[in-house]
Amino acid sequence: MKIRFMKHISWCLVFAMFVLGIAPRVEAGIAPSDVIALSQVDRAADIDKIQAALETKMVRERLKKLGYAQEEINSKLAQLSDQQMHNLALQIDELKVGGDGLGIVIALLVIVILVVIVLQLMDHKVVVTK
Repeated sequence: MKIRFMKHISWCLVFAMFVLGIAPRVEAGIAPSDVIALSQVDRAADIDKIQAALETKMVRERLKKLGYAQEEINSKLAQLSDQQMHNLALQIDELKVGGDGLGIVIALLVIVILVVIVLQLMDHKVVVTK
C-alpha cells in the first residue's frame, strides 16, 4: 500500500515539474500610448542602440555579404521616422541571440534529479546496460 501511494505521488510530482518547466516566462508592462510623441532624446538613444547593434562583427559581415555599404545603411537609417526608429530599437532589445534553451535544459535536469531521488527513497535501483 505504501509503495502504491509513493508511486502516485512521484508521478504527480513528475507531472507538476513538467508543467512548471514548459510554462513560458511572461513579462508585463505598461502599453505605450500612440498620442505621446517621441522626443529628440529618445531618437538619439534609439540611434545609439541601433548603431551599437550594427557595429557588431557578425551583423557587419552579414550586411557586407548582402551587398550593403556603410554609407547606404546610414542613409536608410536617416530616412526612418521617429516611430520606425523606436520600433527597430525595441525589436533589437527583444532579440535573443542563440535562443532561450537554458530554461528547458535546467527543467529537464531537475526532473531527472527528482526521479532519481524518488527512486532512491523507494529503494529501487536503476541499472543502465547496453
